[in-house]
Amino acid sequence: MKRCASVHRQGSFDAAEVANAAAELRTAAGGNSSIAFAFVTPDYVPHLSEFAEIVRVDGHVVDVVGCTGIGLTSNGVEEETGSGFSLLAVDAPEASFDVIPLKEATLEGSTGILTWKKLAGSVEPRAWISLANPFLFDVETWLGEWNKAFPNIPCIGGLASGEEETTAVFWNDRIVDGLVLGVRGMRVLPLVSQGCRPIGEPLTVTKAENNIVYALGSHPAYEALESAFEGLTDGEKASAKGNLFAGLAGTEYVEDFKPGDFLIRNILGADPNSGAVVIGGIPRIGQTLQYQLRDKESADTEWRSVLRHAVLEGVKPSASLLFACAGRGSGLFGSASHDAGLLEEILGDHPSAGFLCSGEIGPVVDKNHIHSYTASCALFFDERSET
Repeated sequence: MKRCASVHRQGSFDAAEVANAAAELRTAAGGNSSIAFAFVTPDYVPHLSEFAEIVRVDGHVVDVVGCTGIGLTSNGVEEETGSGFSLLAVDAPEASFDVIPLKEATLEGSTGILTWKKLAGSVEPRAWISLANPFLFDVETWLGEWNKAFPNIPCIGGLASGEEETTAVFWNDRIVDGLVLGVRGMRVLPLVSQGCRPIGEPLTVTKAENNIVYALGSHPAYEALESAFEGLTDGEKASAKGNLFAGLAGTEYVEDFKPGDFLIRNILGADPNSGAVVIGGIPRIGQTLQYQLRDKESADTEWRSVLRHAVLEGVKPSASLLFACAGRGSGLFGSASHDAGLLEEILGDHPSAGFLCSGEIGPVVDKNHIHSYTASCALFFDERSET
């Protein structure tokens, strides 16, 4: 009996169409489901309570969690425009899913690890799935504390997208600032592709203050950036504006760095006079930093590599959730459905849903981070699957 299924629809909110889709989801899943992930376009916000109730009742689903996205994904397809919704029912014989709502007020009053341990109670998951409203919840601060409270547990997810007044995260009929869902009884494999490749040379951070890097090795950070840029081809230079980043290595004990070895962070500014480069992260003295270039070739190559590595699991996933940056898609690759299409092409046909995010959550070098211009994916496997 099937336990996972996905359905998507295009068009504005229509209660009858939602009921039809929910019934289709129930039939495809083979009956009741513990959880359904639901992603909707922003125009559905006035109808979220009714929408979620229909999915629960007609889909025979215990809990519905989801958020808004300016674009949706489902089974190899990314819809970048228009209205609609994408549903994914996930279950397995031994599976359980614990939904924990997140409040900005809780974060503001947090005392650190104990706050989040108390909130999560006895939940000991294989992985976390998280959704958050970036207009209401400080995800970066929360994730830093959550990592300390629950080390070595992957967290995969995304930040809801849309205009401020039409962005929402929901759990059944409740609008929440954010939520985190603990997955037990299923294996969850996180996939993260940041879409960059190293340029220039890997250098040691020798002088930095907060997020300002002054020196790399014996050279000013700006000089190293300039040198990396000059090493590009004319074509690469022409497309480099807005596509240069800083990569912070997770470890220095690597002879030949490759894309997955770096946490990619934005370059926020650079001063040729002082030689300083400001980045969207906090480097440590002695850490390796290498500048990075984001382009469609690098993003395509890395995503394919990440997916092919997942094939080595030896078992087709029961389901997947795809959290892809809204800045990827046709804007980066020249056509829609690149990330979702490769997910299906390489891993095979399986139930999948997701949305185009304003920020992505996923582990890099053994720690969960907020990303941009990234594809983050959760692959679900029946815990009884042989690998």
